[in-house]
Amino acid sequence: MLRIILMVLSLLIMIGTHIAANLIPLNGLTTWEIANRVPVLFMPAEYVFSIWIVLDLLLVRWLYSFSKTSAGLLSSVANLRSICFCLSCFLNIAWLLLWHYGYYYWAIVSVIGLLICLLVFYFSYPKIDNRNRERLPISAYMGWIFIAVIANTYYAFKFHDWSGWGLSDPLWTVIFLSLATAIALHFMYHYHDSIFNLIVIWSFIGIAIKNGTDELFVSTAALFLSAVIAFSLIMGKRFSKQQKV
Repeated sequence: MLRIILMVLSLLIMIGTHIAANLIPLNGLTTWEIANRVPVLFMPAEYVFSIWIVLDLLLVRWLYSFSKTSAGLLSSVANLRSICFCLSCFLNIAWLLLWHYGYYYWAIVSVIGLLICLLVFYFSYPKIDNRNRERLPISAYMGWIFIAVIANTYYAFKFHDWSGWGLSDPLWTVIFLSLATAIALHFMYHYHDSIFNLIVIWSFIGIAIKNGTDELFVSTAALFLSAVIAFSLIMGKRFSKQQKV
């Protein structure tokens, strides 16, 4: 019971911090206003960040499900998931506070730590299992944080006048888009994870909309790679159905 109470408190504090960051806002600027201070081509359009509402609701759903099923888990698995959940909440809070108060390199450390924590959480579930729906909220959360790691890292480097090592911003953005696509497809083919890929598509479309015709190379690449992921998802579903038959 104490474990569930700690997890509920961790989640509530995290959700409260999300709300405070944009309503108060922290350090006088909303999260989106800070994101717009530096021209980062990998940054999605503002509406894309509404995904946080969905993620918070999914985490509430996951916690409710965990409270009902944790008694049937091995104690080591239940403890690992509890620790990962609480730790992910506080790393999320740390990341948000560091971001709002301008400690961008430390924010990168926090968000990378959050991604590692979510990977451990994710891999506590069987690789391919009929219970993959239980993993769905973690898949969605991890997919968004994966995009956030790239966007935040790019932002911090640009904020500190990174030269790009001779490559243009559009080219770096397309490289990052391609890397994200490769990792998304890896999770789809090896872990049958559609949700992770849908989050990446959601982000890519937002990147294309934000850049529009001003950065046509980036927008075209983002839409093309979204189509590649979507096509792979459809073909993967069809292949799975054929195997079952």
